[in-house]
Amino acid sequence: MSKVIKYPGPYLHDHPPVVNVNELFEKKKTVGQKASDKIAETVGSWKFIIIQSIFLLCWAVLNVTAYVYHWDPYPFILMNLFLSLQAAYTAPILMMSQNRMAEKDRIEAHNDYQVNQKTEVEVRVILDHLTAQNDALAELLRIATEKERE
Repeated sequence: MSKVIKYPGPYLHDHPPVVNVNELFEKKKTVGQKASDKIAETVGSWKFIIIQSIFLLCWAVLNVTAYVYHWDPYPFILMNLFLSLQAAYTAPILMMSQNRMAEKDRIEAHNDYQVNQKTEVEVRVILDHLTAQNDALAELLRIATEKERE
């Protein structure tokens, strides 16, 4: 007597397609967000550090050696003022960029979670289907063995 094997029905993909969070995030950036990202990218580069170091070195050398008019004699109060202003504006701009990147990371993590949930469901369906196939093959093997004995 043969065993009745129940096969799972066809799997319907009833979830929305996976989206590229990076593309969506880039499309929603405001002018200010784009500017803060560009400033963070520029200020956080070796090129900026090297150029600024050369500029500050030239500033100090020109004011110490007196090759030109001393517009900022030692201890370089004007240079300190400019550097303080630069730091006062750069720090909040960098924080804006970092906050936006943290928000993007949270969205990516949530998107990864959703993709993992979808994957788990689909893997379960595949495993159920494979179990049904194993049962069918076992039944076919049993039938073939019985036929061979007869």
